Amino acid sequence: MSTHGGGSHELREIAVGDGAAAWRAMLALRPRIGDAAAFSRHVDDVQRPEGYRLLGAFERSGTEAVAVAGFRVVNHLAWGRALYVDDLSTLPEHRGRGHGGALLSWLIDEGTRLGCGQLHLDSGVGPERADAHRLYLNHGLRIASHHFLRNLRSDS
Repeated sequence: MSTHGGGSHELREIAVGDGAAAWRAMLALRPRIGDAAAFSRHVDDVQRPEGYRLLGAFERSGTEAVAVAGFRVVNHLAWGRALYVDDLSTLPEHRGRGHGGALLSWLIDEGTRLGCGQLHLDSGVGPERADAHRLYLNHGLRIASHHFLRNLRSDS
């Protein structure tokens, strides 16, 4: 378990079997993740074997994360070895308190420690994402591409 204290929060990795601690914060970003048990099972059984890790920001003495980041190391021809941030979410009532920025700073340090040449993060667009985009830009991220998608199933 990795921990990093700072300010009014503690950062720590969320261990296998402990995904419920991240559920409510992740639900703020991913409303279709199901209940806490289903989310935790999916993370542990599907995503962790693919290299996914969960980092949480916890207020002192808290057992439930107020902000979370899901990430993994990837290797691409275009990017080389990179840290990819799948998810970065803060509970609405805890936004503006530095939790997301602390997570992002930790992720940048972790990517460097792991020998990654870049950090990548995709973010949705729209006026409701302005604060998140400002956070990313303030941490040195830049808009590098358009991300295209095509649904292959009607439920996607």
